[in-house]
Amino acid sequence: MNIPSLQGQVSPEEWQLRVALAAAYRLVVVYGWSDLVFTHISARIPGPEHHFLINPYGLMFDEITASSLIKVDQQCNKLSDSPFPVNPAGFTIHSCIHDGRPDVGCVLHTHSRTGVAVSAQKCGLLPISQQSTFVLPQLAYHDYEGVALRPDEQPRLQADLGQANYLMLRNHGLATLGATVADAFLAMYQFESACAIQISAQSGGELIHVNPKILENMPAVIQAVTKGQGAGIVWPALLRKLDRLDPSYQS
Repeated sequence: MNIPSLQGQVSPEEWQLRVALAAAYRLVVVYGWSDLVFTHISARIPGPEHHFLINPYGLMFDEITASSLIKVDQQCNKLSDSPFPVNPAGFTIHSCIHDGRPDVGCVLHTHSRTGVAVSAQKCGLLPISQQSTFVLPQLAYHDYEGVALRPDEQPRLQADLGQANYLMLRNHGLATLGATVADAFLAMYQFESACAIQISAQSGGELIHVNPKILENMPAVIQAVTKGQGAGIVWPALLRKLDRLDPSYQS
């Protein structure tokens, strides 16, 4: 597939954002969270226009490159040339989150088997692992209303999300929000890990819940664990991993 490079045709800031977002798509494949072409990650382009980047609907995530990402406005008008459409359900979810949360630079959504499994459990995510302690203080839930195609669902999704950075879409999957692509990716790594651990633990004996006091003041704990760098502590290493596997995401 030959997609002309946009490097030099967009601003340096947009190009760097495209490279980071394409990296996130490739990493979703590496970590086994992809669902053919049916999930999506978006990144807000800085500026007053409220434009964002999203995947070309029809490409597998390991095919996505910086230049193939589609720039859209809040009405889903394509602002960059592409032979591919935009996933309508993806646009419904991502546009309303970006519209309601100007602090968010990236939204990552998955349909992994373990994520959907936990989203279908009445108990939701349980406080049974260290990984869950990073998620639970910032976790919100949104009930399933069918495939997200109707604009009238958007206000309810925004209200349920509030200021949380982790969203469990009941009977559907997971979503994470971050100021940067790196932040949203690391959050999803913790979310997916917590769900996988829960499904595994439930196949064994009685579960031990984490002391609720441990969930207090988690932002300070995260700062200490990451040496104040947040996702920056791991993102460069993830990019080096991708470069060893296949650096074509940068094209």
